[in-house]
Amino acid sequence: MPIDYLKSGKYKVLSDSDLHEIHYATLEVLDEIGVRVEYKPALELMRDHGCRVDFDKRIVQIPEYVLKNALSTAPSRFTLYGKKPEFDVKVDIQAIYTIGGSSALSVLDLDGNRRPATKQDLSDLTRLQDALENLHIMHAIVIPQDIEQEGFDRILFSIVMKNTGRNYYSQGMGAPSIRDQVDMASVILGSTEEVKRKPIFTIVVCLTSPLVQAGIRVEEIMESAKYNIPLYVEADAQPGATTPITLAGTLVEQSANILCGIALAQMANPGTPCIYAIASGILDMATMNYSGGAPETTLLHSATAQVAHYYNLPFQGGTGIDATISDAQAGYERALQVLGCALSGVNFIHLSVGMMEQMLMASYEQCVIDNEILGAALHIAKGIEVNRETLAVDVIKEVGPGGNFLAHDHTLKNFRKVNWFPMITNRKKWDDWMIDGGKDMRQRANEKAKEVLTKHHPQYLSDDVAQEIDKMAESAQRTAIENARSVLL
Repeated sequence: MPIDYLKSGKYKVLSDSDLHEIHYATLEVLDEIGVRVEYKPALELMRDHGCRVDFDKRIVQIPEYVLKNALSTAPSRFTLYGKKPEFDVKVDIQAIYTIGGSSALSVLDLDGNRRPATKQDLSDLTRLQDALENLHIMHAIVIPQDIEQEGFDRILFSIVMKNTGRNYYSQGMGAPSIRDQVDMASVILGSTEEVKRKPIFTIVVCLTSPLVQAGIRVEEIMESAKYNIPLYVEADAQPGATTPITLAGTLVEQSANILCGIALAQMANPGTPCIYAIASGILDMATMNYSGGAPETTLLHSATAQVAHYYNLPFQGGTGIDATISDAQAGYERALQVLGCALSGVNFIHLSVGMMEQMLMASYEQCVIDNEILGAALHIAKGIEVNRETLAVDVIKEVGPGGNFLAHDHTLKNFRKVNWFPMITNRKKWDDWMIDGGKDMRQRANEKAKEVLTKHHPQYLSDDVAQEIDKMAESAQRTAIENARSVLL
């Protein structure tokens, strides 16, 4: 089934004058304070494009005209490709899509055990998400702990590619990692040129707040741009810790950091698809923990959508929730988060499936529950269609006062268009619910996850290609491990 095109953006946190003030403050930060860019080739490139560069301090100051020139080549419309056309994602600054969970180190399995994530979990959780109709872009939901951690990204690439047809939201570990992933994608697509033309994966680059771009991340920006691999340029801010406690101040810091990264990508290769991205969450002053489920976090993501769209850039927002099991807290945190993002026009609702315990843990059951919540949230975001057919004046005339619409052709024709049909939500009364076993949502999600994992065994790659990318991933990881050890020696 093709991925639906849905647009929203009805909820606005900021006024036009607010956006102008945030923009001017961002320009002031970029021009007068600058960003620390810890990679000499990037410093040289940015100097050549008109930035003021202090090579000793590795500080780049970006004048307004330089920023404007760079952003002018950043596209606002492009496609993120799946392995099949039905999985293609048409990107603009109105469409809404979802992205799966990412990089948890632990899982809550279907037997109720919290334990370190394994390669088998990554395979199974990818298959599970692949079967969810409200998941549009795949991430590696866990980082297996039963493999060497150096070069883990290559192993993630091969496992995820075998288990989903969706575009893969990947991550790197420097320029060699990007090249290795391009090589593996070339085996799948047939050539490097085809990867450049229709990349089936993207790279997320996580910047450091306040105003730091680590060398390894900058390498990834420049290497991805070389191959035309779309980039999520992401700031992971924590108001009160790494950015000002005020959300307005955080919006300024985020914007300066992200726009600097996007400008660099455009300098490296004009036209490189870039997505303005955050996974920010507040610092909870009671526990001193990151909080993705806080209402302030959703408010920040909603506002950031407006800031990104101010620059005509698509936006990724969203983060994990704080709950540790699939309980009422998990439900309300996820529902408020994804509904806020959907209504405010977040183009990519990130980490929207399965992530719990402040992104430390992935839950099989929560994957299924989150799919249900996303379905409801996206249905609300569609709004109400008003036309002659939906106003139904002629139907009201036919039925008349005291009549019944249930048997009318208009109801039969339209009920599947206007009603949302849940998969695991209970709408039965007590006695009927008890006849069905009296199961709560977590139990129903557990059963559904087991059913999906029993039945859903897609084969998106031929055996030969799957074996080849496995070998390439293992070889690339060995090289990464050897290089890391040689540095230590």
